[in-house]
Amino acid sequence: MVRHALGSYPVYVEPGGLGRLGEIAERNLGRRRLALITDDTVSRLYHAWRAGGQSPWRGAGEIAAPEPDAELAVPAGESSKTRERWAELSDALLERDFGRDSGILALGGGVVGDLAGFVAATYLRGVPHLLVPTTLLAMLDASVGGKTGVDTRHGKNLIGAFHPPAAVLADPRTLLTLPDREFRAGLAEAVKHGLIADRAYFAWIGESADAIDARDLGALTMLVRRSVQIKAEIVAADEREAGRRAILNAGHTVAHALEQVSSYTLAHGEAVALGLVAECRLAEALGIAPAGLAEAVGGLLHRLGLPITLANAVPRRAVLDAMAVDKKNRARAVRFALPTRLGAMHSRDGWTVPARADALDEALAAIGVVASA
Repeated sequence: MVRHALGSYPVYVEPGGLGRLGEIAERNLGRRRLALITDDTVSRLYHAWRAGGQSPWRGAGEIAAPEPDAELAVPAGESSKTRERWAELSDALLERDFGRDSGILALGGGVVGDLAGFVAATYLRGVPHLLVPTTLLAMLDASVGGKTGVDTRHGKNLIGAFHPPAAVLADPRTLLTLPDREFRAGLAEAVKHGLIADRAYFAWIGESADAIDARDLGALTMLVRRSVQIKAEIVAADEREAGRRAILNAGHTVAHALEQVSSYTLAHGEAVALGLVAECRLAEALGIAPAGLAEAVGGLLHRLGLPITLANAVPRRAVLDAMAVDKKNRARAVRFALPTRLGAMHSRDGWTVPARADALDEALAAIGVVASA
């Protein structure tokens, strides 16, 4: 259960749970007109599952999926998370006469969740939505916290709203069809959760790396549940990101800059992995964390198949310019949420700290950001 200012919402994490989508939708949305928002890749997988044929999504139980009143699919990928797509989806609902008695099912990864959630937050000044994440990254991170939004040329998620879902349904079986690169990208957020809040969880990820790599449903269920618990606890205490919630941005100041500089060819989780290494190095250089933290975090990320150095050198100036619009910045100073050790974060001065230029240069150089390229 995730608590927020206006109440709470349940998070269902269960293999085969997708078969209960109809029951869960009715329980949490009531008998509303439903619009399914998804992407073209997930749409094909969803319809193959519903048709009753062979599908890795299929559990042992019966399928009880609602028949939506409309299905709206966008092209898969970050390029769909725009104001233009938001407008298209909103117009499509208006053209189909969806009223305040409507609800939205967001089926897909983080892009679909953020985009569909922003549609729900703004359509007729707000309608309820149910999140059905189908990627690891969306399950253990993006689906919890109520953030919705779109990207602009100035950066990621700079236009959006807080709009908690009515419920979240995460079925680890949908991860069995996830491409390897996307699957591994999601693991970066799990490592982050261990780093910022639970040393034992960080250790468990290392101990369970082989089972996770094999996509064992038991290991995946444990992974998603524990990450959801960690994020839910942090979000409940600071829903509007005024204080401790900033620790969820560990690794993300660098990560968002790398994504922007790469024109989003670098996957979010890959950028987060690189950002975690760089920001742990930064914490060491500033004397906030002991030596060896970046090596420990980088070692686990590498074992999980994630990058810890850039494949191609990136110019420092471009990265610094991209950081200048980060949401955590104050008085034009770039600020970072930094760890003090495994499982704990620096908590003075509002949970984020500025960095000396020399320390930041050292941290960025460690992952392949150079003075010129």
